[in-house]
Amino acid sequence: MDTTRSTRTTRSARSAGGRAGRESGRRSVGRARRSWSAVGFAAAAALALVACSDGDPDGTGGTATSGSSSAPSRTSPATAAAATEVVTGLDAPWSVVPVGDSGDALISERDSARVLELRADGSTREVGTVPGVRHGGEGGLLGLALHDGDLFVYSTADAGNRVQRFSLTGDTGSYRLGDATTVLDGLPRNTFHDGGRIAFGPDGMLYVSVGDAGDPPAAQDRDSLAGKILRVTPDGAVPDDNPFPGSPVWSLGHRNVQGMGWAADGTMFAAEFGQDAWDELNVIVAGENHGWPEVEGVGGEDRGFVDPVQQWATDDASPSGLAVIGDTVYVANLRGESVRAVPVAEPTTSTVSFAGEFGRIRTVLAGPDDTLWFVTNNTDGRGDPRDGDDRILSVPLRELD
Repeated sequence: MDTTRSTRTTRSARSAGGRAGRESGRRSVGRARRSWSAVGFAAAAALALVACSDGDPDGTGGTATSGSSSAPSRTSPATAAAATEVVTGLDAPWSVVPVGDSGDALISERDSARVLELRADGSTREVGTVPGVRHGGEGGLLGLALHDGDLFVYSTADAGNRVQRFSLTGDTGSYRLGDATTVLDGLPRNTFHDGGRIAFGPDGMLYVSVGDAGDPPAAQDRDSLAGKILRVTPDGAVPDDNPFPGSPVWSLGHRNVQGMGWAADGTMFAAEFGQDAWDELNVIVAGENHGWPEVEGVGGEDRGFVDPVQQWATDDASPSGLAVIGDTVYVANLRGESVRAVPVAEPTTSTVSFAGEFGRIRTVLAGPDDTLWFVTNNTDGRGDPRDGDDRILSVPLRELD
């Protein structure tokens, strides 16, 4: 990475601020009772969105202007033996969010459109099926987020991608999906590049990643919602302090963000799939343009675009879910089949763990008792499923230092 450019971008990263049902019959792994720490719960709620080199079939897009090289990284001493299974036998899981105060979590399955409850003992049960989901390619039931006791869901429907709010009834061991209210609909959809991660920021607003849906130039069109990160109220209204009056667009020039999260100082990070050259880790600031399809990777500052704080060759990454835990950004990698840790204070460097050990990794989140949970995605049609896939695994954070 160009030293001068890297220094400028790192400075901006440091200064960017504030801004229920029957038993599923799945194989599960029994575990001792767990509890989510307050910090861990908050960090998990800040799961975010990552963009788009997930073995794309398209091969289309704009001219990719790329930077010099991948960011420096080292290999973590953590081995596969350090990770323990939380649950196995999941079917294309996409998002996981903690729920309640008994160590439970909710899981979305992309292709079945089911929401599952994961109990603290490792068992699962069906909470409900999201109606009207049309799976195909990368679309289906995607992101989940919890806010004020309601479950927010991003999914693909006939008329486009959408965000819905479901009342969540019952309690631990009896959660059910209640009535649904549409928050956003008609979002651009395709068989690929559907975005799909949703997260509530520290400001209480809902952030939504929308892919370019196979129309790269739309990422540069402020009147299109393709290739954008959106910011709306929990009811779907446009906040008065959004950068473009009357528009839900928060940032633009994205290809396919699938991971988002916030550091303690309010800095927003997003992971993004590239096309043929570079995947990206970006710091997101209101109103900024990240260059796609004019630029892929670093090299766009002189043209008024914002460079990523870190870039990786697409074969090494294909980043999806992201979580900021303490002073570290953890990124799940699909094609790279690894978990990457990036220091918040030095986002041009990273440490890679479990490369090739568990196959494709879809998302990460803060687990209970100072652990990191990571979710495999070998049953999504692009992986090589192993006995027990897909699964959630847990590793102590100290093993990743």
